[in-house]
Amino acid sequence: MAIKLRRGWGLMTTGHSHDKAAVLLALHDGPGFVLPNAWDAGSARILEQAGFLAIATTSAGIAWSCGVPDGGPLARDTMLEHIGRIVAAVDVPVTADLEAGYGDTPDDVGRTVAEAVQLGAVGGNLEDARSGGLFSLDQAADRVAAARAAAPRGTFVLNARTDTYFAGTAGDAFAETVERAVRYIESGADCVFVPGVVDEDTIRRLAAAIPGPLNVVAGLANRIDAPTLFSLGVKRVSLGGSLARAALSMVERAGRELLDSGTLGFLDGAISYADLQRHFAIPPGPDSGVGITGLSVRGG
Repeated sequence: MAIKLRRGWGLMTTGHSHDKAAVLLALHDGPGFVLPNAWDAGSARILEQAGFLAIATTSAGIAWSCGVPDGGPLARDTMLEHIGRIVAAVDVPVTADLEAGYGDTPDDVGRTVAEAVQLGAVGGNLEDARSGGLFSLDQAADRVAAARAAAPRGTFVLNARTDTYFAGTAGDAFAETVERAVRYIESGADCVFVPGVVDEDTIRRLAAAIPGPLNVVAGLANRIDAPTLFSLGVKRVSLGGSLARAALSMVERAGRELLDSGTLGFLDGAISYADLQRHFAIPPGPDSGVGITGLSVRGG
């Protein structure tokens, strides 16, 4: 099936079906793309309408929206419930942040991936660390292989994340990152995610040494812009919890202004109520209700 991509209209395909996994995978063959991370259905719809061809979820943003810290407090079923809402809200491909797979064994990882697939996710991140420490290389590779077995190649874009620069290693971080990346790709990963890298030279060397598309997160450990990352060989630039952090920072600033002065300066430049209503309008049709009740025409 030939695939054509057009900004602002999600995806177009020639053939008998819209294969979202194929669209997401095809983005990795281009010059590079930005993958924004949504934390709820509303943020996902805003990002889709901005023109992004695919959207990721953020475990950090979802955790914060539930009032808990990132890093595991949310149960697997709760996280999957939120992922499902995001997938259902948009037409573009969604790749899910599945953290370390929510389980002790490879079989647990496989079940998590299978459930994400059932929800409609066409990709997912899988971390190789938990509680601040890396899994052994063999353990991590087995978990990647289990994820791949649960979602065959071509149906799900598996992004293997290595936390060598976050959790630390006993030896050379660059060498271990490349070793793990090679093993993960051999185990079935489509691409490799290396968060925590801060300097351009290391990113360039990683992109050259890893035999697959490289994903780097911007706005976390570094603030290198996307065009520069693409010039270094990065194919996929994600944002992690950065958009959620920016949104929650705005809430905090607005709250402080209201407490300190009672003024409404925080509304300068804010999207209007009417415009947001248009963003979230439900298209007419037999399925237009999508389970939403109690819609209000008031300004509250």
